[in-house]
Amino acid sequence: MIRTTLALAAATLLTACSATGDSALDIPDVAMGEISEDTLRDIVRELSSDEFEGRMPGTIGEEKTVALLIDRFEKAGLQPGNNGSWTQDVPIVTIEGSNFSTLRVGGPAAYLEFEPRKDFVAVSYREVPEISLEDSEMVFVGYGINAPERGWNDYEGVDMTGKTAVILVNDPDYETDGLEGNFNGRAMTYYGRWSYKYEEAARQGAAAALIVHDEFPAAYGWNVVESSWSGPAGYAQRENKGMDQTLANGWIQKGVAEAILTAAGQDLAELTAAAKQKDFKPVPLGIAASLSFENSFESLTTKNVIGVLPGSERPDEYIIHTAHWDHLGTCPADDEGDDICNGAIDNATGTAALVALAEAHSKAGAPDRSLVFLAVTAEEQGLLGAYHYATNPVFPLDQTVGGLNMDALLMGGPAKDVTVVGAGKSELDDFLEAALAQTGLVATPEPTPEKGFYYRSDHFAFAKRGVPMLYIDPGLDLVDGGTEAGIKVQDAYYAGPYHSPNDEFDENWDWSGIMGLMDTFYLLGRSLGNSTSWPNWVEGDEFRATRDEDCAASEAGC
Repeated sequence: MIRTTLALAAATLLTACSATGDSALDIPDVAMGEISEDTLRDIVRELSSDEFEGRMPGTIGEEKTVALLIDRFEKAGLQPGNNGSWTQDVPIVTIEGSNFSTLRVGGPAAYLEFEPRKDFVAVSYREVPEISLEDSEMVFVGYGINAPERGWNDYEGVDMTGKTAVILVNDPDYETDGLEGNFNGRAMTYYGRWSYKYEEAARQGAAAALIVHDEFPAAYGWNVVESSWSGPAGYAQRENKGMDQTLANGWIQKGVAEAILTAAGQDLAELTAAAKQKDFKPVPLGIAASLSFENSFESLTTKNVIGVLPGSERPDEYIIHTAHWDHLGTCPADDEGDDICNGAIDNATGTAALVALAEAHSKAGAPDRSLVFLAVTAEEQGLLGAYHYATNPVFPLDQTVGGLNMDALLMGGPAKDVTVVGAGKSELDDFLEAALAQTGLVATPEPTPEKGFYYRSDHFAFAKRGVPMLYIDPGLDLVDGGTEAGIKVQDAYYAGPYHSPNDEFDENWDWSGIMGLMDTFYLLGRSLGNSTSWPNWVEGDEFRATRDEDCAASEAGC
């Protein structure tokens, strides 16, 4: 079945005010495309079949997935995207810790011991067989943020070399009701993510970093921490084998943090309140941490799949579309003994969307700029395929105008809106507004910005490198039942099928809501592809400085 929607030309302006308010963007009027619902159905059905064994990188499931994508990209009219090849090798290493000691904390007034998994979890990003943290002085560093553009530095005045940073989760104003504050109020910034906190601790020279788990600001319970931080974890393979990272990164239960600070003559609640203020200074605790464990590691090479529709006028300017093809392989079996995590929603849907959009754009003819369709690997292991491409781009990032990400498209039926994850971050929002004027939908900000979903999918690897990226999900304001019904659909998925053997294809799915979203994606890609503008991040966004620096140094791009 081919779904065709007539363009509503009068509804789209040729230009629109930018999100920063200091320039006008060229937002061309473009016609709707022809999106094949049959393509979406067929690819999701096939990718999520048991034959693909859950699409784990390095398995027969990867081989089948890569072959399918190459075949469908070629049939869609794309060209190989990596200098004549359809794939890009992504070398990764998996590291697994074992034989953990207790976490031992000692000082003049107390000696404490904490049990692995029950009280703390820890990993090392270093490819070394043994980790030994011995008598490392502990320092409470608030939220562990160094953000010069916001006038904030939780490490000011302290030399962290060889020390252990004790860090609060999220960022300082997460309890704010609105979106105003030093760190965007209730909406989490990248500074609130655990990945940033570990990176910054390493930059500061810390030997270890321990994040204090608190369920509300973390947005998940200790059970999630325990399961996610146990067993093998994947990392990008690095020439220095991760030796610029801390010896150990981990989480401690809130009660453990309270006990440690009490032993240091401090109070967690008082220090947490102080850490919310701009004049906070790090607090040496006068006690030391010790921890040891063993590491085993294994290397493998997995693949990104890349197709390109070369632009007709400016082929050296690129619009990127991303979705991850991988899933978990096997996982704990359900009551019927099924242990294949099929990943139909997550993310066979987004992968199928790449192909359907490629077909539609190719049928309409190439826009002025080139369109890149990038199916990345190893998202479930930490966005590794996206990070590898962003670090080793086939198409230069300063020539990449912006991009769109598709991940886990829920089947809730027809909706009145689309959900914008990370709304207000860039001038891409203006292109979105114009596209929605044609589809008749509206943009709804994500309902839980404090959970930081913008920093959890593949587009983030590009945003971190300065490339403006949009992340849009199906709407929650359903035609049948409104927002209450939409939230029930979302909650039911994440409480049930998500990351389980029950994320399977259903022939009875209602695709109408997805098709409205697909129209939006198509219009965005087409409009960006024909525009002469280079949309940027808004002033003050954490990625603006990186983009500005790249553009200032660029001779061929932005």
